[in-house]
Amino acid sequence: MSRSEFPEAATAAGTVQGRREGGLSVFRGIPYAQPPVGEDRFAAPRPVDRWDGVREAFAFGPPPPQEPMGPEAPGGFSAGDDWLTVNVWTPDADPAARRPVMVWIYGGAYKFGSSDDRAYDGSRLSGEGGLVVVSLNYRVGIEGFLNIEGAPANRGLLDQVAALEWVRENIAAFGGDPDQVTVFGESAGAGSIAALMVMPRARGLFRRAIAQSVPGTYFSDALATDIAQALAAEIGLRPTVADLAGVDPRKLPEAGATLTARMREHLPRWRAVALTPTPFSPVVDGDVLPTAPWEALAAGAAADVELIVGHNRDEYRLFLLLGGLLGRVDDGLAALALSLFGPTPDAEQAYRAAFPDAGTEYLFELVQSDWLFRMPSLHLAQAQVAGGGRAHVYDLTWSAPANGGALGACHGLDVPLTFGVYDGNGLGSMLIGPAPTPETEALSDRVRSAWTAFATTGDPGWPAYDDERRLVQLLDIEPTVAAYPEEASRLLWERHTFAALPLASA
Repeated sequence: MSRSEFPEAATAAGTVQGRREGGLSVFRGIPYAQPPVGEDRFAAPRPVDRWDGVREAFAFGPPPPQEPMGPEAPGGFSAGDDWLTVNVWTPDADPAARRPVMVWIYGGAYKFGSSDDRAYDGSRLSGEGGLVVVSLNYRVGIEGFLNIEGAPANRGLLDQVAALEWVRENIAAFGGDPDQVTVFGESAGAGSIAALMVMPRARGLFRRAIAQSVPGTYFSDALATDIAQALAAEIGLRPTVADLAGVDPRKLPEAGATLTARMREHLPRWRAVALTPTPFSPVVDGDVLPTAPWEALAAGAAADVELIVGHNRDEYRLFLLLGGLLGRVDDGLAALALSLFGPTPDAEQAYRAAFPDAGTEYLFELVQSDWLFRMPSLHLAQAQVAGGGRAHVYDLTWSAPANGGALGACHGLDVPLTFGVYDGNGLGSMLIGPAPTPETEALSDRVRSAWTAFATTGDPGWPAYDDERRLVQLLDIEPTVAAYPEEASRLLWERHTFAALPLASA
């Protein structure tokens, strides 16, 4: 092979060598921080040590330690401690190119995920959009988000900041423009982006943001501390650096999995959080994350950041399937969900009045879709506008074609549409089917075109949101611009304030 098939880029820490793939230069597994092990366990990320010569960047770095996604799935038990790495897809690693940059932050309930997932392959976005795509690993679960005495809170968010600092300092060597950075992410990745928008440490590191299905779960320090105590107690330890740093990071996720299975036992103190699938979320600690995102955005914290934010119409239906609850929700379970997740003390009556034709299972699904993703996403746009910023809102209303459309526009459906990759992480094929239909490809092309246009110009192709017209993009077979369609839910949640979730009295 000729040398041109192995492009090189000079970073601040040393030169890296990638490969030409499908007309792109691709670099994988570039460290942006020191491995967070040994003396650096549970610490904020430290700058990576320099290296001499040329470092191969052919393979993804190992995923951060994490519990398996299911009983049959492998956990993050990989060789190597270089969890904190970035990957780059670029049309040309030419420092003079100055192309827009898109930085992907994966989701996974703040406890799963890694950038080596094929679902996050940046080839189509980079090649078709003519821009630079970056993905990154960050610490999840106990390593990244547990409140540990003696360690900074929100280490996973601090990792993301360190990766964005790497982009600012190095992306020009890969043909990117450090002044034209757009962060984009889904689920916990979108929740991370909402936090980054208001974090002092992330100020100025990106110009635009795309937040897909923002979860409304941010913990108060008291709640996060109580969760940490319960989790450490599962292995007979205290939630301190002194106790936990001696436990193999590849064994520690087992304690998180054990706690997740027993979260309902903590219902009196953790309330709605006890019925979610994860004990991890960003912590409003007053330092790394000073306030909940909605409060800070409404005060103008990110008025200069251009925003796309949206959700999927049937967000929670995926969790009904994964939890084995499809067709099994009774009146008692629905009443519990409505009382815990609803916006007012009379939420059950209010939802039944607002949706008089809704069945028991749909109400159970709907209130959790609203609480967890739909209303936090809408309120994030409203807060951004109230703070003097601009936001474009979308609602994905296209039903997943697999299973006869039974899952509707469920959580995660936007990810294969964003990347144009339909067989990654098991979710794409489960929702899209064995092969994409022409309709699937057409909608994915529209999503990718809107996202890359926004990263390039700040205009995704539909009007900005305002509190009078409430115009949003409906993403469907025939995308249209219309008034926000989830009006009944919007009115139910109109006076609700999304804030750090408190610790309740037992």
